[in-house]
Amino acid sequence: MLTSLTTAYTDTRAADLAWALGREPLPALAVRDLRLGSAAVQLRLLGASHQVIVEEEHGTCSETVACMPGSSRPLPLGVAERVGHWDYEFAARVETLSRGSFAGRAQELLALVAEHPHGLAGTFPGSPHAFTALMAQLHEGQLRWRTWHAYPQEGRLVATRTRITSRTPATLQAVGPSAAS
Repeated sequence: MLTSLTTAYTDTRAADLAWALGREPLPALAVRDLRLGSAAVQLRLLGASHQVIVEEEHGTCSETVACMPGSSRPLPLGVAERVGHWDYEFAARVETLSRGSFAGRAQELLALVAEHPHGLAGTFPGSPHAFTALMAQLHEGQLRWRTWHAYPQEGRLVATRTRITSRTPATLQAVGPSAAS
């Protein structure tokens, strides 16, 4: 799903992104609700940022990557933690691309996410390559999502990958066709 966001592009530097677990839902510009196995997953676009909230019978997991004033946790390269009954793994990387390479990569990613059955992307006014995109899937009992935050004025693309695996048997298992991707 691709949407045009009618707001100012607020997080304007890749270096301003911070990471947090367990935050309450923040005001969202666009939301996509999914059912992946036994989990309710909410993909949320927050300006040039994202939030993913996972809920199931054993608890909730919330990941936020955003410009968060006063945050003491910058965007880490990698994290592995236990969150409730889940094993949580997060990785991030920042790519610096030439103007031409950036435009091509932006178009490729927007097309990928727009066509994905569990994707959400939002483009911002002012640049056709300013966007935030999220894509989730359930694969072999693991809930996974990828995100991309585009900063065309810097030529930077921030990409993240997250995987959560339940330590409780028989959770996050595929249930019907909505879990396939």
